[in-house]
Amino acid sequence: MKSAPFTLSTPVNLEEAITSFKEGKVYSKLIAGSQSLGPMLNLRLSQPDNLISLRNLPELREVTDVGDGIFIGAGITHAEIEDKKILDPSSGLMASVAANIAYRAVRNFGTIGGSLAHADPAADWVNLMQLLDAKFVIVGPNGKREVASNDFMQAAFTTCIKEDEILLGLKIRKLSGKAKFAYFKFCRKVGEFAEAIGAVLLDSELGIKRAIIGATAGTPFLIKNIDAVMNGDSEAMNEALIEAGCHDEYEYQMHKTALERALIKVAL
Repeated sequence: MKSAPFTLSTPVNLEEAITSFKEGKVYSKLIAGSQSLGPMLNLRLSQPDNLISLRNLPELREVTDVGDGIFIGAGITHAEIEDKKILDPSSGLMASVAANIAYRAVRNFGTIGGSLAHADPAADWVNLMQLLDAKFVIVGPNGKREVASNDFMQAAFTTCIKEDEILLGLKIRKLSGKAKFAYFKFCRKVGEFAEAIGAVLLDSELGIKRAIIGATAGTPFLIKNIDAVMNGDSEAMNEALIEAGCHDEYEYQMHKTALERALIKVAL
């Protein structure tokens, strides 16, 4: 299939992009790398009257050291993170995750912001940003606002970004040299979205101890009783998986194994 007819707006800066929403009473949609939205347009799952391209906005390409963290613009591609062409607050974790997103052709065009705004529960960035406790910087007609990682993704394919707002980028805290992490996912074949994700982050110097269950039917689940789970408490593990929404036996075992493998890896 081919997409329904639409017009294309190509703003040259952020202010012009925000203004584009106000021009005419039409259904407008943002497009960055088009690796998610493109297929949806062709299948006519999305039929906007106008597309607003974010590809040429310099504000979305900024990467800045902000003291205890790094600001990463939403327009940075997966490949740029994989190739370590930008400042990395995660001591290599982001690069290793980026290297296993889809295929290189997709990584060359797909952007971190586009993936996050799309909010597929099985996508890597929505899960990793929960693990890293990133701050989401969103801009619109009323200025900028910051959103905590727990509040950004509200449900599958649903975020807190308003119709006239744009995800500007992310603020991610720098990990220390003592950080240990593991990120494990199950895919039916290389390049596909994950069926289960388990990830763990430990940084004794910063007092960080986090683990998530990802690629569920909803938002990434941050494990609350992390100490018990890490100590091998089977009851705590079971409670976490059930609370994460893993009720089906197959799904339960898949997510349990992914998390267990991440825990084993981080303990080595």
